[in-house]
Amino acid sequence: MRLWLRGLVCQALRSSWRVCRIHTQPPPPPIPEVVATWEAISLGRQPVPEYFNFAHDVLDVWSQLEKTGHRPPNPAFWWVNGSGTEVKWTFEELGKQSRKAANILEGVCGLQPGDRMMLVLPRLPDWWLISVACMRTGVSQLTAKDLKYRLQAARAKSIITSDTLAPQVDAISADCPSLQTKILVSDTSRPGWINFQELLREASPEHQCVRTRSGDSVAIYFTSGTTGAPKMVEHSQCSYGLGFVASGRRWMALTESDIFWNTTDTGWVKAAWTLFSAWSNGACIFVHELPQVDAKTILNTLCRFPITTICCVPTLFRLLVQEDLTRYKFQCLRHCLTGGEALNPDVRDKWKSQTGLELHEGYGQSETVVICGNSRDLTIKSGSMGKASPPYDVQIVDEEGNVLPPGKEGNIAVRIKPTRPFCFFNCYLDNPEKTAASEQGDFYITGDRAHMDEDGYFWFLGRNDDVINSASYRIGPVEVESALAEHPAVLESAVVSSPDPIRGEVVKAFIVLSPAYASHDPEALTKELQEHVKTVTAPYKYPRKVAFISELPKTVSGKILRSKLRNQEWGR
Repeated sequence: MRLWLRGLVCQALRSSWRVCRIHTQPPPPPIPEVVATWEAISLGRQPVPEYFNFAHDVLDVWSQLEKTGHRPPNPAFWWVNGSGTEVKWTFEELGKQSRKAANILEGVCGLQPGDRMMLVLPRLPDWWLISVACMRTGVSQLTAKDLKYRLQAARAKSIITSDTLAPQVDAISADCPSLQTKILVSDTSRPGWINFQELLREASPEHQCVRTRSGDSVAIYFTSGTTGAPKMVEHSQCSYGLGFVASGRRWMALTESDIFWNTTDTGWVKAAWTLFSAWSNGACIFVHELPQVDAKTILNTLCRFPITTICCVPTLFRLLVQEDLTRYKFQCLRHCLTGGEALNPDVRDKWKSQTGLELHEGYGQSETVVICGNSRDLTIKSGSMGKASPPYDVQIVDEEGNVLPPGKEGNIAVRIKPTRPFCFFNCYLDNPEKTAASEQGDFYITGDRAHMDEDGYFWFLGRNDDVINSASYRIGPVEVESALAEHPAVLESAVVSSPDPIRGEVVKAFIVLSPAYASHDPEALTKELQEHVKTVTAPYKYPRKVAFISELPKTVSGKILRSKLRNQEWGR
């Protein structure tokens, strides 16, 4: 265990936790007045303040509420590694440690407000600590993989990483002239690197938080890059700092009493979504180091710890429902979230039938907060992403930006004129052409396609490039994948277009089989699956080509890379 954490490590006081039942729905505690104000701003009912800093104006406020007994005595941060080591911080302890880290960024690294620092760490407490320290100093944090491209594009002055990636950084440092300081999060030393833990032990806990305007940059996220080169998405202090308050209360259903576990990797923007949504609502962030993600570890963790809220990508829920869920007794789980890719109705049905818990799907992008979702008070239509999330005005538009009527397929778009929502990215950094190209008429165009029904529910079809045009039929891959998911042979699948001399292109399904079907005759199983899709959805949507593979290509966030499979089919 790292020395700087010794004073913070404590055993889980599980005896102090009330034993919860899955279906118990306790009334939410009264919202502190300051949180009600934040929520009003998040909903667009009050103006955004001129000055705002999440660390000072939210986290330090929760620290004061904690001291005065206006917040339950659960931690603000709870980290476990599966080997018995735990770290717990209150908001007061988070404040103290982050102020020490801020002094390191300023004093040792020489970083100033507006400088860019790249943070590349696995699920370690340091990632959350340094993220807050960046806010206190006004330094723009970047999270990234594929280091050389991103270091060069971002012109980062400093990088903080672990033993695993340090050799890669050393190998490319000569090609990154802006990089001045390399900081190592490790128990060991490395030539040319500053050891973060050693400095943290000696750093002063006193730090004056920089005064930042609401529109000042707080973080830069690289898009996941499912199509094209990743772009740098810049967010302001307020866009994420207050933008997630409302969706955190409504879609995530978080209160000061909740313990929220998002299994996502820190390299994905969804980790930041958790940071801002949970802490703005006073909830505890739970983190499992999860060196290897597997279904049994997740389920056993839900049984061992009083986690009230969990969020996993649909890919993980597809793995979870392969287990016998009736064997697991969750301590306190009451609310389940998913997002990042389309949720197949079959997965939702299996999860609910075995756990009694609903899966609440949400949709958003690196450029936004939650665009739409199935909030806790909303009747769920299986297969739908739910309704628009305030304060966004979400519409389906055509290629010219005209609003389409219910039932018509088009682009998912967010209205940005005459008033641009504050909870929105500033721009694609250093790329004004891409920023301009993302707008059409009065709308920001997400690049995703869907239709909206008469009740205002959105039904996802796929990325613009994912939609398949076959003999004049337009086929969304999600529809076919959802149909395939209902067959017990299919563990997961990806559907893309494939060239055809007669139809131009046809549907091809890449399928990962469930273990029980691994030895079945491929030809017979192909015909069985094709007939299955014909009976579940429109006959013309069935996959005319099928390939059985061991695993699907995915981004670090767990999204299926259909573009890679599609390019493979078309020889690109």
